[in-house]
Amino acid sequence: MSPAERPATGTQTPTDPISFMVEQTTRSMQAGWNLTKHMLGVDKAKTSQSPRDEVYRDGKATLWHYRCDNVTLGPPVLLTPSLVSRAFILDLQPGNSLVEHLIGRGFDVYMIDWGEPDEADAANTLETYTHDMLPRAVRTIDELHNGSGVTLFGYCFGGILTLLYAASHPHDPIVNLVQLATPVDFTHMPSAMMIAGSNGIDPEHVIDQTGNVPASAVRGSFTLLTPTADLATIAGFFEKVHDDRFLGNYQAMTSWTRDHVPFPGGVFRQTVDLFQERNAIATNALVLDGEPIDLNDITVPFLNILGEKDHIVPAASTEPLAALVGSADASELRLEAGHVGMIIGSGATKRHMPVISDWIADRSRKLA
Repeated sequence: MSPAERPATGTQTPTDPISFMVEQTTRSMQAGWNLTKHMLGVDKAKTSQSPRDEVYRDGKATLWHYRCDNVTLGPPVLLTPSLVSRAFILDLQPGNSLVEHLIGRGFDVYMIDWGEPDEADAANTLETYTHDMLPRAVRTIDELHNGSGVTLFGYCFGGILTLLYAASHPHDPIVNLVQLATPVDFTHMPSAMMIAGSNGIDPEHVIDQTGNVPASAVRGSFTLLTPTADLATIAGFFEKVHDDRFLGNYQAMTSWTRDHVPFPGGVFRQTVDLFQERNAIATNALVLDGEPIDLNDITVPFLNILGEKDHIVPAASTEPLAALVGSADASELRLEAGHVGMIIGSGATKRHMPVISDWIADRSRKLA
């Protein structure tokens, strides 16, 4: 049996001293080889592997359509990731992908990837996304599917965008609305995520020469939440680096957690003013494009998903949502997981994703 084929975890310690020595030697050799590959950047784990086609580009954003040979449920699902993270977290790797799971359930799946903002996007505001980009994406998908409507799914800050879009455009073809880790009550957000504002740093001091919040500052705010996380990750890495599967998962996950994108300056200023200073979503005092936004105008079936162990968007920040919308079918799903663990990892694939897709399926229709 080659080192790559030998079981890396879950094996019992051999009682024969010679067998034990061979096992440990083989494990050390495999660890050394994997560490060498990792340091040299050889055979790095690939992410976002689900086959897809570009529908259109809208500035830096791209609307993707994932291929599915057996669509049995409608309407299509539009996944909306955060503005400050790479979109591939929703399609991390085969066997560890929300996109793959939804396709496997028979859904037609789309995703809007916001891309990487630069100087041209510095003036983007919330309205750029809630009143322009998202409406265009939803209406395009609806037209491509002959007026079927769209199940809209928002994650983290992407959830804020989908929420405000749905509330400000109640007549758009949104059939179901799913919110995952969407912060609305900012009085419960971690202080590390609220460093700018009247009680902290001047927002203008966070914005760089491009007019945006640099990716390094975005990553820094997440690091402040768990300052020893990198040390724990490194320790765990050296314990398991001999395991090929672990190494692939580690590379894929760290490529996401360490690779943030700039935050558009215009949206950042609004985030500090409207959400952090005024808590305008939770207090129903939000105005966009000159019009008041009332979450009670959301009347479609609504699912609010929160993580009991989420240290980025605590449960207390997102749990008011189901009571704020006007839907007669408003549900809450509480998961014993963190911000990422709700959609990534064995717990997500075995428990969380099936419950989420069941909820959507129950509010979808079977296609001939």
